[in-house]
Parts: sequence; C-alpha cells; structure tokens
Amino acid sequence: MEAHLPDKGSQSVPCLRSPFSTLSSGSFAVRKSCSKHGLHTNTIMVHNGVMSAPNKTVRQSVSLPTKVAAQVRTLAKTRRLSSNRMLVELIENGIEAEKRKQQEFFELAEKFRNAADPEEAKRLGNKLGQMVFGG
Repeated sequence: MEAHLPDKGSQSVPCLRSPFSTLSSGSFAVRKSCSKHGLHTNTIMVHNGVMSAPNKTVRQSVSLPTKVAAQVRTLAKTRRLSSNRMLVELIENGIEAEKRKQQEFFELAEKFRNAADPEEAKRLGNKLGQMVFGG
C-alpha cells in the first residue's frame, strides 16, 4: 500500500512506509500520518487475540496483620526474595494446598459411599466429619 503525502513543493511524494505493519504475534499496527508535515505521528495497536500475554499481573492491595507481615519479610530475607515475590509464592502454595485438600475430601467421600463394611463406613464418616468441622 502506498500513501502519498504532500511535500514542501507542489508534488506528491510517496511515503515509503506502509500505514500497516504486521507484528510477529499476528497483530497489526495502524500508523496515523500527519499530512501537513509528512510524519508518522502515532501507532494504534490492533490485537487479534492470537497470542495472549503469558503472565499478566494485577495490582492488588492487601492489608496484613503486623505479625504476618513480619513473618513474610523474614521468609523473604532468608530466601533472598522480595516481600512481593514471597507473598505470591505463599499464595500459590496455599491455593495448591486447598486444591489437594479438596481432592482428598472427594476421594474420601467416594470411599465412604462405596464402603460395604459398617465399621469402615463409620471410620470414614468420622474422618469426613473431622475434615469438615475440624478436630
């Protein structure tokens, strides 16, 4: 695509840069040009969704009790991490632990449903009660 922009004289000079650029991600950019000066002034990114950002972060404000914040700082220092990175790791580990706990609960509930022996059913029922109500 060739764009003609007015030059200082009365002639039109072709702009060598296409107003469209295809990026490696499959997206493309549209450049707006300034016809008065023949300059490309800005770029508008158009994303087609082919490649998404792998680790997009969200800023989140969290209030921590003083004792917990001190523990986070201490853990971060011993591991030579920032407090922010330490919080991320602790949260990720907590999420994984909750998933494992939920999986164990469902497996135990399945065993409880399939138990033929009344003693086994009672033992599994007690174990389920402890998981649900603590103890």
